[in-house]
Amino acid sequence: MATQTLAETVVNGVSVDQLVGTINAIKAKPDLARFTFRARNEWANGGHSRTTIQGFYGAGREDTSRSTPFVVEGDEPPVLLGHNAGPNAVEAVLHALASCISVGFIYNAAARGIRVDSLEFNLEGDLDLHAFLGLSDQTRPGYQNIRLTYRVKSDASPETLDALCDYVQKTSPVLDIIRNPVAVTIERQD
Repeated sequence: MATQTLAETVVNGVSVDQLVGTINAIKAKPDLARFTFRARNEWANGGHSRTTIQGFYGAGREDTSRSTPFVVEGDEPPVLLGHNAGPNAVEAVLHALASCISVGFIYNAAARGIRVDSLEFNLEGDLDLHAFLGLSDQTRPGYQNIRLTYRVKSDASPETLDALCDYVQKTSPVLDIIRNPVAVTIERQD
């Protein structure tokens, strides 16, 4: 009797079989889509702080796949009184946006059978320090605008890539966080 082995479908380094399996599992059990991510930040010195990221809740259980936490350093450049121990927080936002758009682009391309040979993002954000420094309440302390450009080398047509990018923008969690207000509560713990 011949034995047939089903080969896993992998596109752009993404297991399409696992992606489809995840989508089907969430369709069958919608609560599996609920995730709670956590981060812990501790001030080091001056503008330098350190964020530790490890566990999270998702897919119906506490995730323990990360035996070692991720450590993300944050600081300011010397012109903003820091020591360049890491990117500053608004630079980290650009990283988060690029990372999220990249994942969405690659995963959705894989699901559609689009091979991507390379993908590159360039981001710029404009910020006015007046509000941060307490010099004005007429200027917002956050980014006034963010510009993202990308280059993609793929076997797909430009029209297909544009449609893919439009879809990714509609489904990106970080882009949604940036574009829409999010309720944030801050309270002191004793």
